[in-house]
Amino acid sequence: MDSITSSKNPRIKEAVKLRDRRERRRLGRFPIDGIREVQRAIDGGIELLEVFVCRELCADHESRTLVERLSHLPVAQLLVSRTVLAHLAFGDREEGIIAVAKTPERPLDRLRLSPAPLVAVLEGVEKPGNLGAVLRCADGAGLDALLVADGGTDLYNPNTIRASLGTVFTVPACAAPSAAIRAWLAARKIPIFAARVDSGEIYTEVDLSGPAAVVLGNEAAGLSTEWTGPDVTAIRLPMRGAADSLNVAATAAVLFYEALRQRNITQRANRN
Repeated sequence: MDSITSSKNPRIKEAVKLRDRRERRRLGRFPIDGIREVQRAIDGGIELLEVFVCRELCADHESRTLVERLSHLPVAQLLVSRTVLAHLAFGDREEGIIAVAKTPERPLDRLRLSPAPLVAVLEGVEKPGNLGAVLRCADGAGLDALLVADGGTDLYNPNTIRASLGTVFTVPACAAPSAAIRAWLAARKIPIFAARVDSGEIYTEVDLSGPAAVVLGNEAAGLSTEWTGPDVTAIRLPMRGAADSLNVAATAAVLFYEALRQRNITQRANRN
């Protein structure tokens, strides 16, 4: 492996640029910081372009196992000093391995759904930490896909990757305009359930055991008018305190697991 000891090295400078969303979009690549996140990127079929390794920090079994796994992949590995790795790292994380990956193409028409799909739609969510937390919920509840509609942040923001614990690479996810997602759902006859604070329908009173798209909006502005109409069922969580809503990730967790609960009941009934 080549060795880099200066943060002024051109490859280091190029990697640092990827902290900026415009540069990620322009270059078609993004950074992955952390052992677990890089492992899940590989598991999810993400193409790694180069990997920066600090041997001083790769002392535990997990990091050594990942370095060994990387040695069998067609990706350039570059040794870096601890100082250079700190320059590359996002925040205060120092796990010894940072990868640069090619941004995958994940259009709507390539998503593969189960016979009774459960899909999440996030419209206009601006905080990458919230997007990552919802991805983690989607992974835990076994959703078929998560669709980012008119997003204020991107799927491969370093904070999104970290907050998702790398599940952004294993949950089928893509970004598209709200109108395109609405048309995609209609073509597949997937019922839409939009979370709105002013709805009269409590979330436990609707049927989420079959095909369903759960739509959540920006915490400040809510959902756009794209998610209204006779084919959209507005639902809400009962709020018994002063606040009128939960954080979007908390709301997602409640709705996803309610759908999972209903589906488990249906499956048990069908077996009997």
